[in-house]
Amino acid sequence: MRHGLLLFALTAGLIGGAQAYDFEPVKPLDVKSVDPAMMNGVYGAWEIRDKSGKKRCRVNLLKDFGIGGYQIEVAPGCDKAFPVMGDISAWRLLEGWSIDLVDPLRKTRVRFETPDNRYVPFGDDKDIAGMHEIVKIPDKAAPRKK
Repeated sequence: MRHGLLLFALTAGLIGGAQAYDFEPVKPLDVKSVDPAMMNGVYGAWEIRDKSGKKRCRVNLLKDFGIGGYQIEVAPGCDKAFPVMGDISAWRLLEGWSIDLVDPLRKTRVRFETPDNRYVPFGDDKDIAGMHEIVKIPDKAAPRKK
């Protein structure tokens, strides 16, 4: 009898541990109500980094809407630094300025939130393994006319 209870407890623990990260439901940001200058600060190049800054992944958050959210360009090789990036096909901007990275099935795989002055990842441990933050890359200044 004790062996049966032990087996049940182990099985329940394994099943419970295999569940995906449960993201809090958050509404998409109503971008039409936001100052366009603020939105322009979101679009463009970003970089996902590990804590040491040695592993990096460049992404481009596009303005164009696609299936599952806005279109995203993920630099080649990002899946070597952060394997989940091989599955990312779109992004979403949520109330509170959170950024979701979404797979082709429209499932949020990584959410970046700002509990302090930087964006940090939340998600299934295997999906965010090694990720420490996402940082906006400043747009290159336009060359001055002579």
